[in-house]
Amino acid sequence: MRTVGVEEELLLVDEETGEAQSRSSAVLASAERDGGVGAPGDPEELSLERELHGQQIEFATRPAADMAELAREIRRLRTEVSAHARRAGTAVAALATSPLPVSPRLSTGERYRWLAEQFGPTIQEQLTCGCHVHVSVDSDEEGVAVIDRLRPWLPLLLAMSANSPFWQGEDTSHGSYRSRVWNRWPSAGPTEPFGSARRYHEEVEAMVASGVIRDKGMVYFDARLSHRYPTVEVRVADVCLDPSTPVVLAALTRALVDTAAEEWRAGTPAPTTGVPLLRLAAWRSARTGLDGDLLHPTAHTPVPAEEALTTLLDHVRPALKSNDDLTLVENGVTRLLRDGNGARVQRELLAETGSLREMVGECVRRGE
Repeated sequence: MRTVGVEEELLLVDEETGEAQSRSSAVLASAERDGGVGAPGDPEELSLERELHGQQIEFATRPAADMAELAREIRRLRTEVSAHARRAGTAVAALATSPLPVSPRLSTGERYRWLAEQFGPTIQEQLTCGCHVHVSVDSDEEGVAVIDRLRPWLPLLLAMSANSPFWQGEDTSHGSYRSRVWNRWPSAGPTEPFGSARRYHEEVEAMVASGVIRDKGMVYFDARLSHRYPTVEVRVADVCLDPSTPVVLAALTRALVDTAAEEWRAGTPAPTTGVPLLRLAAWRSARTGLDGDLLHPTAHTPVPAEEALTTLLDHVRPALKSNDDLTLVENGVTRLLRDGNGARVQRELLAETGSLREMVGECVRRGE
């Protein structure tokens, strides 16, 4: 059974005012004083990293084959990061953008200075928090074959995770405005099929050689070969408000990888859907989340969100059964359709409280 790891980026906020706070260095210092900050493979240490802006922090889980173990790991890490944040005089919120107005503060370091010089105002827009899912693969060849076959299904994962309706104090009318901001990077978004690992690596090397991006870490494809681990890394999701949602996304992503790898071994060609349609599907998912029509992953026509997600479940059902994840995912999808993703919950909380500040405070409590 393939192992899965999750990386979550969290927003640092003042729980009383709801405003984002540049306190990542203090949070990291607290974690280091409490026993150190390690890598995802370290069984006893917290894997914690600074991000582009000081108002965000990232953690990574250990690889896990069992989804119950992954769920415990996500909750444990959220709790630990929250404790360190409070010691540093701040709080963490699992929000993909800051609902209140914010002036992002760039983290220190030569890499971040280079990004600021190269990309200018785009850097100031990138105070966004995502959720990345890593799934183990046997080889780069298998990984690229998987990437080629995942492409039409990824917008549905975005719709499920949508958790960024507010930007600079305003409702954007999107469920995932983070994804629209993120796609301003020149290396972000969907890709055409590569066909082979050799072609994938040639493309990446040419991108780095262009000088537009600094290194392989800036290859921001929706799905890519990790440059650090033997995994396919799926990068489309917002960080999720409810800690149970990334577990559902992880199980679905693993099932998509299993299904794609099986198709590759059977000689089934990769879908030929072009990037223009994939961009439209991602935009639709970002716009409506689960509260309107989505594009069908194979017909590319508008269908109700429930129908689109049913198609996804049918596509990966054998893999979900084999991994003993079918009940978990079916229950999770049912819950999301009934209760809403983070975007819907944020809007409902704002309607109840009448205050973005109070809404952020409630999101802090719900995300732990």
